[in-house]
Amino acid sequence: MNVNDKLALEDSKESPQMKNLEFIMDIPLQLTVELGRTKMLVRDVLQLNQGSVVELTKLAGEPLDVFVNSKLVARGEAVVVNDKFGIRLLDIVSPNERVDKVL
Repeated sequence: MNVNDKLALEDSKESPQMKNLEFIMDIPLQLTVELGRTKMLVRDVLQLNQGSVVELTKLAGEPLDVFVNSKLVARGEAVVVNDKFGIRLLDIVSPNERVDKVL
């Protein structure tokens, strides 16, 4: 048996779960990173100018929330990579925690 035959055999032994998930791998999802939130009155929003500061509910240094299709899935910290902002994931939300938030 040559190397290619072994690879083909391993591919055919792919778990049933992976075979079932393969058809959804190209579905686009919306990923959102939330720095913080606040509530404001309409009059306060209309008074915002360039240079205005809006205070958010999170403290500096607190992890940012990562949502996929509006569901919290992780927390992380902001990083800069090649002059672009990114997020380094620090904690993945467990399935149990996700269920608790829904209930």
